[in-house]
Amino acid sequence: MRTLVAFAVLLCTFMAGPATAASKAEIDAKTKAALTAFYEHSSAGKELVQKSRGMLVFPEVIKAGVGIGGEYGEGKLIEAGKTTGYYNIAAASIGFQLGAQIKSQIILFMTQDSLNQFKRSEGWKAGVDGSVALVTLGAGGEIDSNNIKDPIIGFIFSNKGLMYNLSLEGSKITRLNK
Repeated sequence: MRTLVAFAVLLCTFMAGPATAASKAEIDAKTKAALTAFYEHSSAGKELVQKSRGMLVFPEVIKAGVGIGGEYGEGKLIEAGKTTGYYNIAAASIGFQLGAQIKSQIILFMTQDSLNQFKRSEGWKAGVDGSVALVTLGAGGEIDSNNIKDPIIGFIFSNKGLMYNLSLEGSKITRLNK
């Protein structure tokens, strides 16, 4: 029964959305920390960031579920070192699941066309509006070179530096008015 109550509270927190939205300053500070952690674990990732046309950084994506799950996070789009917009990412799932986790996500737009397509969209959905090639890091932050030619590259990691081979498919990304 306690689990059900906890899930209901968590679900209400997710549904509250704008009432608990982070400020620009909070998103900026968390983004800086997430990028620092990412660069510490992968110099090759830093090189890819420098080659990209833009990057979406979601420093804290909270995922939780008990049978029915959801995830939500807020972040920003950075182009040529400058913030050009704030976004949220959300997804829902049904199936065997129990627990919660916090992860960071970075999505790199390697071509101007892929970045433009993302920016023109009202609500961009991974796997529908654009396929994201998830990159896994090897020992020492090495990157699987098979994914480098993809127009959109994604990284998912935790604040402990562990890389997860998870999916972004079905995640919806929407611009925030900040």
